[in-house]
Amino acid sequence: MQNRITKLFGIQYPIIQAGMVWASGWRLASAVSNAGGLGLLGAGSMYPEVLQEHIEKCKKATDKPFGVNVPMLYPDIDRLMQIIVDSGVKIVFTSAGNPKTWTPFLKEKGITVVHVVSSVKFALKAQEAGVDAIVAEGFEAGGHNGRDETTTMVLIPSVKEKITIPLIAAGGIATGRAMLAAMVLGADGVQIGSRFVASPEASSHELFKQWVVNAQEGDTHLTLKELAPVRLLKNKFYRDVQEAYAKGASVDELKTLLGRARAKKGMFEGDMEEGELEIGQVSGLIHEIKPAAQIVADLMAEFVQAKDELQDY
Repeated sequence: MQNRITKLFGIQYPIIQAGMVWASGWRLASAVSNAGGLGLLGAGSMYPEVLQEHIEKCKKATDKPFGVNVPMLYPDIDRLMQIIVDSGVKIVFTSAGNPKTWTPFLKEKGITVVHVVSSVKFALKAQEAGVDAIVAEGFEAGGHNGRDETTTMVLIPSVKEKITIPLIAAGGIATGRAMLAAMVLGADGVQIGSRFVASPEASSHELFKQWVVNAQEGDTHLTLKELAPVRLLKNKFYRDVQEAYAKGASVDELKTLLGRARAKKGMFEGDMEEGELEIGQVSGLIHEIKPAAQIVADLMAEFVQAKDELQDY
């Protein structure tokens, strides 16, 4: 299957594994790349020296293209970017910041740059900044999200209408049928996060993976919009947040309640009560933990089947 996204990244299938914090290490990224997609390392939960280690191990585990996702709010971003350049990484996805800040630097180094947005407004800004492609992420997505609550089904055609560069859909995509739907809406490829969390290669804690596959419709919620909107599973921490809202908590009180390393505590260390369990709405459709390569194969098989079925209409 060849289109603008597969040609841009030099991959077999237009499937990108999201660079999720506490999940997207070298094992997952290399497994997805070896299976024909594009694996991403999630630098948002890595110290610079840890990112260096994961890049080196990923290079040894695959000879296929892979990239790094970098949230631009990261405090040590200068060091991260220099490590990426020095290590010869050729694909960078940026998020949570102004694409003008790093796109020129990365492009000068011959790096393909993709920026993650949640609105048409920011898609246009990213295109103006010179990125090579855009990820438009809908309200359904897990983790940190946009404030406008625009769903993927509305966001993708809205962004497609305004930009000319390749478009990658994200948010609520975990099946081949959803992948086909996103591409019918105008996407050139898909970025998938939650489905890959429930894989042996993901670095997330096993308890968190089990919570993901046990999740039902309505078990996630987007909250903490006063700080940084985040979609998470409902647990004790979530209930504490809702109780704080009911009492009229201030922004400072919410910050105190959130504290530090809350996502690490839950997703990586396995504290299912006090941790922040970031995952998408589509977790309700994820029923088993399976290898990343099998996930990619299943996505493509269902995509082709769904496409063929449409010929009957």
